[in-house]
Amino acid sequence: MYKSRTILFIVILLSSLSLRAMASDYYENVEIEVISDNRGELRQYPARSHGNRQRTYVAVRDGERYRIRVRNRSGERIGMVIAVDGRNIISGAKSWLRRGEAKYVLGPWETAEYEGWRTSRRRVNRFYFTDVGDSYADAWGDHSAMGVIAVAVYGEKHRKRHKYSMQQKREGYAARSEAMGDSAGTGFGESEWSPSHKVRFKARKKPLFKKFIKYEWRRTLCRKGVIPSCRYGDDDHGNRFWPREGWNDGFAPFPWGRDHWH
Repeated sequence: MYKSRTILFIVILLSSLSLRAMASDYYENVEIEVISDNRGELRQYPARSHGNRQRTYVAVRDGERYRIRVRNRSGERIGMVIAVDGRNIISGAKSWLRRGEAKYVLGPWETAEYEGWRTSRRRVNRFYFTDVGDSYADAWGDHSAMGVIAVAVYGEKHRKRHKYSMQQKREGYAARSEAMGDSAGTGFGESEWSPSHKVRFKARKKPLFKKFIKYEWRRTLCRKGVIPSCRYGDDDHGNRFWPREGWNDGFAPFPWGRDHWH
């Protein structure tokens, strides 16, 4: 019995180490950036991370349009649940980064940019940094994950090793590009053309890793001591995506003219 338990413990330990190694590989193979329309890629300042959760800060400017760029440098297809201020950017619903949520799918060695709240198969409304009171999340009375861009990366269950057709492949969206106070939020900006199509993607039970990017005004990051040139300190409170240390056909509904929804 003792020997059996020892073997079981070793198997569990090796499995845990294997999962950590896999998460570490995907930190390197899947790159997530915030791109300003005017300033390009925004510098990320490291924050305390643990396990398969990676955290960074970025300093932003009021009114700045931005996109979320994801580079998949792996040879596998991935599915991504992306939430801004705690809201799924495809459905607009409150997100918990779960595998059953609406997600984008990115093929091996592909790069894509996600520039807004998806309101239909062919259009999005742009992301821009703004005060909390002007944010999309505030329109639904949801301040539970304000100022956080969150991405959960899922591997594909029973994924194929050979080449496949995107049209032949549970469902995600493959997008192809053409054409107040101290806290920041993301607004619901102008509508833009952004065609997408549905693909089949059955996600694995648990994400490979999650990345959380906390965006703040520069003055706030200075006071928190995040930017090295500043010496002030502060704490974060009450944010479910950033701890201290379907309706409308499944797309994001327009925020005006509706009661607050959680």
